[in-house]
Amino acid sequence: MRYIDSLNLNENIKIFILIEPGLGYIIPVLQERFKTSKILVLHIENFSAENTYSAASSIYSTDAKEIQIFLETHIQEENIANIKVIEWRPSLNYYKDVYVKLLSQVAGFLKRTDAVNRTTAVFGRRWFRNFFRNLENLKKIILYKKANLPVIITGSGPGLEQEMDFIHKVQSHCLIIASSSSVMALLHNNIKPDIVIATDGSPWALWHIYPYLRDKTEKMFAVNMCAALPSQCTDVSRLIINDGSLWQSVILHELSIPSVIIPQRGTVTATALELAMILSDSEIYLAGMDLSVQDRTHVKPYSFDSLFYSQASRILPVTSVLYKRSILIRHGGSMDIYAAWFKNQLSGWSNKIFYIGQKHRIFDNIDKIQAEKKITEYNIKNSSLLLKTVDIKNESSLCQKGIRALLGSLKNPEYSGLIKQELKSMFNFTDKDFTDNEPETEIYRLIHG
Repeated sequence: MRYIDSLNLNENIKIFILIEPGLGYIIPVLQERFKTSKILVLHIENFSAENTYSAASSIYSTDAKEIQIFLETHIQEENIANIKVIEWRPSLNYYKDVYVKLLSQVAGFLKRTDAVNRTTAVFGRRWFRNFFRNLENLKKIILYKKANLPVIITGSGPGLEQEMDFIHKVQSHCLIIASSSSVMALLHNNIKPDIVIATDGSPWALWHIYPYLRDKTEKMFAVNMCAALPSQCTDVSRLIINDGSLWQSVILHELSIPSVIIPQRGTVTATALELAMILSDSEIYLAGMDLSVQDRTHVKPYSFDSLFYSQASRILPVTSVLYKRSILIRHGGSMDIYAAWFKNQLSGWSNKIFYIGQKHRIFDNIDKIQAEKKITEYNIKNSSLLLKTVDIKNESSLCQKGIRALLGSLKNPEYSGLIKQELKSMFNFTDKDFTDNEPETEIYRLIHG
C-alpha cells in the first residue's frame, strides 16, 4: 500500500501494466482504488498466487510476439496518457536483463501505439470517409490460398536500387509484394509486382498508385479499406485488409466481404510482411527496407520526384530540398519506432525472413547467390493458384448497406461501447462531447456532407 501511495497515481488512469509483480501483492490495492480500471500483468514466471485476482489479465512470457498480441488484445484505442506502467523493483534485482528486456518491449509497444493514436487523431475522419468511398467502388475481390512459394517484399528505400537486377532475374519464381511507393522504380526496371499493397490514407499516396494504373499488365491490390485510392481503381481486383477494429469487422461481416486482419503498424512494409506470412509458408526476402535515412530518403525514380524538383530554385537546388526532407524524417523518429517493431517480431521468425544484399542492422542477411539458388528451385510461378479474383454481387449500394450495418451495431449493447470508443478516437472527440447521438450525426456528416 505504501508503494502505491508513493507513485501518486492519477485518478484518470484506465489501464495499469504491471511488470512482473511477483506474488501480486499490489493487485488488490489497485483493484480497490481503481475499481473500473483494467489491470494487465506481465509475468516472467508463473506465480499461481496471482491467479486469485480475477480482475487482472495475465501473460507468462518474455516472447516479443506473444507480448505484442497480448497488449494489442487488451489495449485498443486508448490514450497513452491513461495508461500507467508499474515496475516491481525486487523483480528487477532478481531477473536483471530479462526484466529490462520485458520492460523495453512494453515501452516500444506504447511508443508505437502513441504514434498510431496521434496519426488517427489527425487523419481519422479522412480514413473513415475513405472506407465508405472504397466500399462503394468495390467490384472485384481477391481470394487467396496459402502456398509454399518464396516471397519478395519491396520497400522504397534507396537500398532497393542495388537489388533490381536480382529481383528481375528471379521474378518468375516468386511472389512479389510491392509497397505502392516502390512501384514506379520496379516498373522502370521491367519488374512486374504480383501484388501492390496500399495502406496510406493520405491523398499524397495517390501519386504512388498512378504509375501502376498506367501500366498495361493485370493489376492486383492488397488494400486497407481506409487507404486513399483513385477512382480509376474501381475495376482493379483487391485483397481486403481489415485493421481488426470492431466497426470495420462488423461492416465487412454483414456484407460478406472476406478480408485478412492485419492491425495498423504505421508503415506499409510491416503490413506487407504480415501479409506475406499469411499467403506463404516459404521464405520471405526483403529489399529496400532501409529503416534509416542517409543522404536521401527514397529509391529513384520515385513518385514524388516531380514535387521535389518543383520546389527547387536557383538558391535552393533539389539536393538541398532532399537533404532538408531527410533531416525532418530522421529527427521525426519514425524509423527508430519501425526498426524496434521489426527487431521484436523477428525473434519468432528466424530462418524464414532474410534481407537481400547489403548488411542490415535489423534483419538477417543472405548472400544474393544463395538467395537466387533457393528461389529458382521453384521452377514455376503460378500466382493464379494462390490468388483468385471474384466479382462482388452488388445488387444495391455497398456503401449504404455498410452504413446501415454500422448504425445497427451502435444500437446493439454487445458492440456499441467498443465501437463508440473506436469512433471517438477516429473523430477526435472528447469524453465530454461524445454523446449517444454524436456518432450517427458525425457518420452522416462525413459520408454525405
